Amino acid sequence: MRNIIKSFNTKSIITIFVCTITLVVLSGCSGKQAPSNPSALEIGEQIRHITNLEDMKEGDNKKLQKLYNINADEIESYVLYTAPTNIKADEIAVIKVKDMKNINNMKEKISKRIEKRSISFKDYLPEEYFLIEKHVLKTKDSYILLAISKDSDQIEKTFDKAL
Repeated sequence: MRNIIKSFNTKSIITIFVCTITLVVLSGCSGKQAPSNPSALEIGEQIRHITNLEDMKEGDNKKLQKLYNINADEIESYVLYTAPTNIKADEIAVIKVKDMKNINNMKEKISKRIEKRSISFKDYLPEEYFLIEKHVLKTKDSYILLAISKDSDQIEKTFDKAL
């Protein structure tokens, strides 16, 4: 009987030990996932779900160059939406930069665009000027967000959540 109890205790201890190790390994694997690395297009798609972009025009490489003086070969991906007319200030851009050393330079170029827009709308269209004044321009890792929109707060939250 004594041998059975010793054998049972040893087996129990080994079983508990194996289960504990298994749980530790599994919990380590199920912890936080590595941060995602979405394209600007994927972030743009998430933004599309929280704000109405139907009336906006989607920008291309020429528009990116014209508005911000940014060459498409300097960036990995981007989405750009602009107002359909000159009397609207709405503008949304998500840019994923290829080289992190260029991010501040690109942000500065976008800031110049915002300044120009602000000056042109200030006395002309106060409602649109207000949108420009409450714009969001931020960087996170290799991404830049510009949101000039009535939904700029939600766009910013979506951008942060995506990263």
